[in-house]
Amino acid sequence: MTDPIHIPFYMAASTLALGGVISLCARGPNRPPLRAWTVLVTAALISVLGIVFAKYGANFGLPWWVYYTVPMLCTVLIPPLAFRLSVRRALAYVFLAFLTAPAIHVLFTELLGWTDYMPFWKVA
Repeated sequence: MTDPIHIPFYMAASTLALGGVISLCARGPNRPPLRAWTVLVTAALISVLGIVFAKYGANFGLPWWVYYTVPMLCTVLIPPLAFRLSVRRALAYVFLAFLTAPAIHVLFTELLGWTDYMPFWKVA
C-alpha cells in the first residue's frame, strides 16, 4: 500500500521531469519560445492524471496493461500534438520520455525506498 504522502512528491517529480523533456524538445531556433506555464500545465495534467489513473486502476483491479498503457499513450501523444513537434523532435521527445519514466521509478525506489513504484521489478 502506498503511503499517501509519497504521491504528491512523485507527482511533482514526474511533472518537472516531463516539463523538462517537453521544453528541451519543443524549443529551437525557428520556433517561438514556449511559455513556462503552458509546459508545466501540460506536464502536470499528464503526470497527475496518469498517476491517479494508474493508482486507482490498479486498486480497482484493471489489468496492468490498461493502467500502464493509457497514461503512457497520453505521455507519448499529447505533447507532440499540443506543441506541434516535427517528426524528428517528436521522436527525440518519445525517446527521452521513455528514458525518464524508469529513471524516476528507480530513483524513488533506490533513494527513498518507496518500493511501490516498481511493482514488477525488484531493484534491490
